[in-house]
Amino acid sequence: MRACIPLVLAVLCGLAWAEDHKESEPLPQPEEETEEALASNLYSAPTSCQGRCYEAFDKHHQCHCNARCQEFGNCCKDFESLCSDHEGFSHSSDAITKEEIQSISEKIYRADTNKAQKEDIILNSQNCISPSETRDQRDRCPKPLFTYVNEKLFSKPTYAAFINLLNNYQRATGHGEHFSAQELAEQDAFLREIMKTAVMKELYSFLHHQNRYGSKQEFIDDLKNMWFGLYSRGNEEGDSSGFEHVFSGEVKKGKVTGFHNWIRFYLEEKEGLVDYYSHIYDGPWDSYPDVLAMQFTWDGYYKEVGSAFIGSSPEFEFALYSLCFIARPGKVCPLSLGGYPLAVRTYTWDKSTYGNGKKYIATAYIVSSA
Repeated sequence: MRACIPLVLAVLCGLAWAEDHKESEPLPQPEEETEEALASNLYSAPTSCQGRCYEAFDKHHQCHCNARCQEFGNCCKDFESLCSDHEGFSHSSDAITKEEIQSISEKIYRADTNKAQKEDIILNSQNCISPSETRDQRDRCPKPLFTYVNEKLFSKPTYAAFINLLNNYQRATGHGEHFSAQELAEQDAFLREIMKTAVMKELYSFLHHQNRYGSKQEFIDDLKNMWFGLYSRGNEEGDSSGFEHVFSGEVKKGKVTGFHNWIRFYLEEKEGLVDYYSHIYDGPWDSYPDVLAMQFTWDGYYKEVGSAFIGSSPEFEFALYSLCFIARPGKVCPLSLGGYPLAVRTYTWDKSTYGNGKKYIATAYIVSSA
């Protein structure tokens, strides 16, 4: 797979505020700030490090976010808050560094033995558009994105447990979620299955060594609260969760939000509910998992820019997003996968918390590969 725009400009789901943004304006929701702002901001001279941490130096930028900007005194004003190497749950001496995050992400990448092989998926990515065209809502791809998927993948325990979760949610925000005993059991089953994998064993070992969790059960309990704990995105109490938003997808104010999972996309496309429109980015990986940033409709609701791993196992995505939320909550998280840099952005849900003031995950998505 190859990028259809230069990698230095390949930003999947997030950039700085538009230059004419006024500080007095109310803060938008995470996806309104990032995904919908992409087209209008991509070619402007950014004044923030949002989605730009440790990018290559570009003399045309008004301020900089490269590794030496502090040395030259030309960093953007939010460089320290967004790009600091020593952040995470605390600013203590055991904080997780950028190098440690990149090292563990490479280990997780190598451990994903449940991922799709080249012969398991045939994509038809078709028409690549410029970021300025993402708001046109034009269907430029007459054929489905997935030409073929080897559905034997879905019989693997983690895939099967993941798929069982996808029909447990009402996609419209503002309608409270109420889980049955079976649905709660399916959450536990998913966590139980992924914790058997090398991917999640690598993640837990790393976080345990980093003094984030004292036992595996503490880690599992925290993941359940973090991802499946309910909070309110609309008027209804408990109408959303991190898992629902990121993996299953939601509809808010007539637009698709979240929905960053290839398995969900394939299953919905197969049922005729997803219509693939175009893409703006096709990642540099020559095997799975890869990355695609695309436009599509979901049962008539439009998604302007949706980034997703393609061909990854459920535990791989769950591990990387959890790593970034734990190590860089609410910030850009620098990863490395197969020697290629990748950044993921997470957002915390600040309106409600669980045990000891911990925050729920609001969203997590791929920011850039440049």
